Amino acid sequence: MTLTQTNLALFGGAPAVDAGNKDIFHWPIVTAEDEAAVLDVLRRGAMSGTDVTKQFEQEFAAWQGLTYALGCNTGTSALHCAMFGCEVGVGDEIICPSLTFWASILQVFSLGGTVVFADILPDTMCIDPNDIEHRITERTKAIMVVHYMGHPAEMDPIMEIARRHNLKVIEDVSHAQGGLYKGRKLGTFGDVAAMSLMSGKSFAIGEAGILATNDRKIYERAIAFGHYERFNETIEDEDLKAFRNLPMGGYKYRMHQMSSAVGRVQLKHYDERMATIRKAMNYFWDLLADVPGLKAHRVPADSDSNMAGWYAPHGLYKPDELGGLSVTRFADAVRAEGTDCTPGVNKPLHVHPLLNVADVYGHDRPTRIAFSNRDLRQPAGSLPVSEEIGRLTYSIPWFKHYEPAIIEQHANAFRKVAENYEALLADDPGNASELGGWHFYQHR
Repeated sequence: MTLTQTNLALFGGAPAVDAGNKDIFHWPIVTAEDEAAVLDVLRRGAMSGTDVTKQFEQEFAAWQGLTYALGCNTGTSALHCAMFGCEVGVGDEIICPSLTFWASILQVFSLGGTVVFADILPDTMCIDPNDIEHRITERTKAIMVVHYMGHPAEMDPIMEIARRHNLKVIEDVSHAQGGLYKGRKLGTFGDVAAMSLMSGKSFAIGEAGILATNDRKIYERAIAFGHYERFNETIEDEDLKAFRNLPMGGYKYRMHQMSSAVGRVQLKHYDERMATIRKAMNYFWDLLADVPGLKAHRVPADSDSNMAGWYAPHGLYKPDELGGLSVTRFADAVRAEGTDCTPGVNKPLHVHPLLNVADVYGHDRPTRIAFSNRDLRQPAGSLPVSEEIGRLTYSIPWFKHYEPAIIEQHANAFRKVAENYEALLADDPGNASELGGWHFYQHR
């Protein structure tokens, strides 16, 4: 690795990163095999069919290690189908981390249900198992677990709580397709998994999502909700048979077959490509292991868990080790070195006005509590870790290929700034009252 330069680029020094090295971030990998699969769908006029999608579902379910999979047009709709599959309805509550993308939970409003937010663990940024049980009421129907930024949530204690209280567990695997927790694939612990497969994800097949489960009832209810052409004589559930042929939710959620065609090809190469990403990302953090103020957001190297495809990777910031330097000032200096670094993560959902005062459907009261027997809104200060985490996180480059020399340049940018933090203290503007945003990419 090159020697650290004391002259920060923010003050006119030479940047640590060569601006020309962009190929390391190119994603997804699209080959002639992907193109041929899409052209076959186009030339057959099969864009709105289901033959390719059903093949993809079978292959995905086998890869996931589950019995059933259902292709959807987005991750949002897959999660919506999962909620309906778990029989979430009027007055029901789902416990969900506040630190997540909105599509993990907001669909619950359309079912007449609502959300109770739980806090997160600061090192994993996933739901804190110790903050779940005291939020359970007679109306709690499910726990929504989000494997945030690829980090596996603590599934063992979560599942123990859920089974003790007879609750469904929905795993949102949008950030962690193919990841492992204690040697077992994420999305196989709960009653149902759902995830985005949009073009910004590590498993990128277009604008798409998928649901997977071993539970036939959940699978058939998901079909009934938004897949009218498959809600037919194959349905076995006696409670559903009378309503066949029309979507019970009034939605049309099938996956576009150009996406499923790409999905079949991407799935064949996915595990190998994810292993390369993990090798690159772990190398980046290994280079920074001794740098004060910077902590990796990753699973321990000696565990049998992993970070899947490291979606939207971030680091944990320790300002006390850098003289109290704000993460905002730190990120400004790192960006000047020629690499990605933005302070913050997703803003906590519980403080957004939509979750507090919006009357979406005209109930003459906020939608969050429209069907509740209590005011379960959670004001600022109620989830301290979720509210503070934006000042203790920053984005890092998402390497898609293993190119050690280039990764070393980017790591050197972070090292250079951290080791010269004293030069940044005098003009530190501090952090804004809110850091981060409501999403990383425009669509899910």
